[in-house]
Amino acid sequence: MATALIEEKSGKVVIRNIGLLLSGDIDHPILEADTIVIQDGLITAVGKEKDCDTEGAKTIIDAKQTCVAPGLIDSHVHPVFGDWTPRQGQLGWIDSTMHGGVTTMISAGEVHLPGRPKDIVGLKALAITAQRAFDNFRPGGVKVIAGAPVIEKGMTEQDFKELAEAGVTLLGEVGLGSVKAGYEAKEMVAWARKHGIQSTIHTGGPSIPGSGLIDKDVVLEADADVIGHINGGHTSLPEAHVCELCEKSSRAIEIVHNGNERVAIAAAKAALELKCPHRVILGTDGPAGSGVQPLGMLRMVALLSSLANIPAELVFCFATGNTARIRNLNCGLIEVGRAADFVFMDRAQHTAGRTLLESVQLGDIPGVGMVMIDGIVRCGRSRNTPPATEVPVVVH
Repeated sequence: MATALIEEKSGKVVIRNIGLLLSGDIDHPILEADTIVIQDGLITAVGKEKDCDTEGAKTIIDAKQTCVAPGLIDSHVHPVFGDWTPRQGQLGWIDSTMHGGVTTMISAGEVHLPGRPKDIVGLKALAITAQRAFDNFRPGGVKVIAGAPVIEKGMTEQDFKELAEAGVTLLGEVGLGSVKAGYEAKEMVAWARKHGIQSTIHTGGPSIPGSGLIDKDVVLEADADVIGHINGGHTSLPEAHVCELCEKSSRAIEIVHNGNERVAIAAAKAALELKCPHRVILGTDGPAGSGVQPLGMLRMVALLSSLANIPAELVFCFATGNTARIRNLNCGLIEVGRAADFVFMDRAQHTAGRTLLESVQLGDIPGVGMVMIDGIVRCGRSRNTPPATEVPVVVH
C-alpha cells in the first residue's frame, strides 16, 4: 500500500472554475487565474481556462468557485513511526491532519520514540531509519520529511557528513539533547550547514520534564537556520526577547500552535514592522502534551489574521510558500513545475464573513472541501473542519 501511494501517477488533471487562487507567494498572494493543469503530479499551466490546454484530461475537477491554495506545510511536528504517536497513544493523526489541509510535514525530531537512543551510533541509526521509513510511506498521502537527529555531546563533523550522505537533511531541535550551550551548538550547526543539513533550535522554556531553557543569547549564538517555536513550546521567552530575536537574527521565525498565543501575535507583528514577513513560517509543534491538533495550521492562520490584523492571504503564505522556500521544498507555491499539492476551501457554513478571506480575518476556520497531493485527490469534504459552503466536484 505504501509503495502504491508513492508510485501512483495522476496523469493529466484539469482544475477549472476556481473562484480564488492563493499563490503561496507573499509578494503576489492572489493570482488572476481560474484554471490549473497538472501532469503526473506537477503543475504544467496556471491561467485562464481559455489560455490553457485542457484537452485529454484523465481527471477534471470543477472547483465550484471555491478557493484553491497550496497545501499547508506544517514546519514543526514530532512523528515517530507510521501514523501513530506514543505521546498521546493515538493512531491516524497524520491522516487526520491531512483533513485539515496539511499536505507536507517537517520533523523537528523523533523525540517521543519510547527508549529513544541517545548514544551517537543509535541516534544516527534512528535518524536514517525515520528518513527511510517516511520516504517510503505517506500516511493519507502526506509527505513527512523525517529523520531529524537530536544532537548530543561528542558528535564530530564526520557524524554530520555521514548523516548527510545517508540522506538526512534535518536536525531535530537543538537543545533537546545534551548540547545546550551556545558555543557547542554553533559548532555543530555550522557542521550541519556545511553538509547540507538544515537546523532548528528550541526556543523558550522546557517543553517536558528533563528538557531545559534555551534563552535568546543561546539562540543568537547558535545561529540555527530556523528559530524553532519562537513563541515557546509552550513556555515563551519574554516578549521583548522574542522581538529582539526577530530583529537581531536573519533566520526563519517559526510560530507554532502549541505555544504562547500572545507572543505569536507579537512575533508576527514584529516581522511585518521589520519588513521581513517572508521569514515567518508556521507549525503546530505536535503531537505534544496538549495533544494532536488536526486543524492546528488553520487555527494559526485564523489566529494571526484576526488578532494580529494581517490580511488572510498573507498569513496563508506563512503556512505555504514561505516554508517551501526556507525549507527548499518543491511545493507550497502555485507555479509551473511545482508539486500539485492543494487544499480546496470555502467559507464555513453560516460564518459572519461574506468571503473566505473575510471569514478567516474574523477568526473563523474555513471549511476544507478537498485535498490533493501530487495531483491525486486524497479526501473530499473534510471530516474535521466545519462544513464548507460549497465543495468542488470531480467531473470525471
